[in-house]
Amino acid sequence: MSLPGAPHLQRHGKELQLDGMSLDALAREFGTPLFVYSQRAMLTAVGAYQRALVHRPHLICYAMKANPSLAVLQTFARAGCGFDIVSGGELYRALAAGVDPAKIVYSGVGKKPEEIKAALKADILLFNLESSQELEEINRIAGRLKLKARVALRINPDIDPQTHPYISTGLKQNKFGVAYAEAIALYRKARDLPHLRITGMDCHIGSQLTDISPFIAAAEKILVLVDMLTDEGIRLEHLDLGGGLGIRYNDEIPLAISDYVSALLAVMRGRSEKLILEPGRVLVGNAGVLLTRVEYLKHGEEKNFAIVDAAMNDLMRPALYDAYHDIVPVKRENHLVQNYEVVGPICETGDFIGHARELSIAPKSLLAVLSAGAYGMSMSSNYNSRPRASEVMVDGKQVHLIRERETVEQLYAGEKLISQVL
Repeated sequence: MSLPGAPHLQRHGKELQLDGMSLDALAREFGTPLFVYSQRAMLTAVGAYQRALVHRPHLICYAMKANPSLAVLQTFARAGCGFDIVSGGELYRALAAGVDPAKIVYSGVGKKPEEIKAALKADILLFNLESSQELEEINRIAGRLKLKARVALRINPDIDPQTHPYISTGLKQNKFGVAYAEAIALYRKARDLPHLRITGMDCHIGSQLTDISPFIAAAEKILVLVDMLTDEGIRLEHLDLGGGLGIRYNDEIPLAISDYVSALLAVMRGRSEKLILEPGRVLVGNAGVLLTRVEYLKHGEEKNFAIVDAAMNDLMRPALYDAYHDIVPVKRENHLVQNYEVVGPICETGDFIGHARELSIAPKSLLAVLSAGAYGMSMSSNYNSRPRASEVMVDGKQVHLIRERETVEQLYAGEKLISQVL
């Protein structure tokens, strides 16, 4: 029996399995906390995009901020994907995973000169630019290198994506993109800069969207600008409509990938521009689980606490966004069902994985935190000097250790003691 929102997870008798692989066995072999990913789930998701776009010139650029583990990047690169990056570190990660630089799109509001230089030397596909000063900076660096940078402008369409304010990126009060009213003037400026070549236009309005309306509203506004540029002799080769498609964490009803793509294609009917999309969460979110073991059960006057060995440094989303992740026992056990706050060992009251969960558990019970494939490991930290978790990927009947658990020694390997006695 599959779990809602996680078809790659199945109950076989009393035990939870991922693609037929025992999660209990994986926890015993690799320890906890442990991220476990289904490669099949990732390929199924990207395959849905590819089938829906088969008759349209396109490039699916995985937004690697969702999960930048090298084996994940390798999986999508082998599937023919491009990549959306937002830092120099992500550029080097992508290259280390064997990604074709000609399929890399570099977004982000704060690109540093050395990062721009590295991306130009790597000959990436293009930069999505987000300010007038950034136009000038990339033109200057490209000139010094005697290169011509391929660029698009990221437009802020002032569309409410109806999502959490921290992951809303298309409103005029957000830091992202250039103002809609300033777009034409900035395209004229870019046309006149000698070391830039304009190739397209970009728009990304937010993340975890489950309604098609904001996507369509943004695309329609962007197309108005595209036509205005055509009238001025600036013809664009591609249109990048970003990502942001949501997944099911709790009771959301996400858009089917095919329905989402069909709606965008309907808006673009009769147009020749290549379509670039930047999915992230929807490709990896429900492909992963976080395994964590109960250390102690603490029964208080007002609340009961299940203290587990995963914490906010492993999965930041609950503490940061008050985000919901389903939490289920890996094995069905005959313990008293009680209401628990599922919390970690970090010295913050905000260190929780889930509130008010009805669970049948005991000390040492193994729990699976669902929908943890996106923004789990990528947002993890070493707070409280906690080593980061390890990661494994299930590929058919094989299990690959794709990240070893950090050691405490690695946490301070780059630090230095002061030699002088104070």
